[in-house]
Amino acid sequence: MLYMADTQQAEEQVEAAADKRAGRRTAKLTKQIRAFADSHGGSAEGQLAHIGRGRIRIALVGANGEWGNLVADSFDSAKDAATAAGVTLQDDFDGDLAARVRTGRYEWSRMAGIQVGGPANA
Repeated sequence: MLYMADTQQAEEQVEAAADKRAGRRTAKLTKQIRAFADSHGGSAEGQLAHIGRGRIRIALVGANGEWGNLVADSFDSAKDAATAAGVTLQDDFDGDLAARVRTGRYEWSRMAGIQVGGPANA
């Protein structure tokens, strides 16, 4: 028979384990963001966007114009990781941030394939 104190202690242990996992995921995101910035000119800017089911897209643009995405499990985790990695977050992915993105042949062929009958999306 479980007493209230036992139930409360079990709940606290479950919450502590969940917090620990969330902290590890945030630390991993921070490391990935730093690695992106380091390999693309030494710095990056980003923008956070909800993509559904509580998931957050972290869009990154490096100092050299290269771009990439990461996905986080929560807004707080994404924001904490970006801040810890030294990334400046923008409210929107437009204006100066979007203008700095460099696209290559791959992106252009994918856009053409999707929109105007270019190469098939294989």
